[in-house]
Amino acid sequence: MDGADEDRADAWFHALSDRTRRDILRRVLAGEHSVSTLAASYDMSFAAVQKHVAVLEKAGLLTKRRQGREALASGDVAAVRSLGGMLAELESLWRGRISRIDELIATPETHTQQTPTPPHTQKD
Repeated sequence: MDGADEDRADAWFHALSDRTRRDILRRVLAGEHSVSTLAASYDMSFAAVQKHVAVLEKAGLLTKRRQGREALASGDVAAVRSLGGMLAELESLWRGRISRIDELIATPETHTQQTPTPPHTQKD
């Protein structure tokens, strides 16, 4: 991954590190919601929900549009698929490493350690 991809991954993980933001993302992936409707679902201020929405928007996981006085939020399915692809790549990398470790553990040692035989002592 290049620097831009790393920055995007950091933003995704930061956005998804909060359970309220994960719940908001689930809701807006299911369908467009006004921010005021989202705010009514949580025991927090409208401003706090707006901040959560802003974090998700900055990470590129949702988009907002204006319809009159309402701000409508929708999940960005393509961004979530990209995130899923990145996680699948990481999973594949780690599964490959674990598989190699398992192979090393299962393979008998090719170099057995031999203890040196002490020299025979002769009695004169």
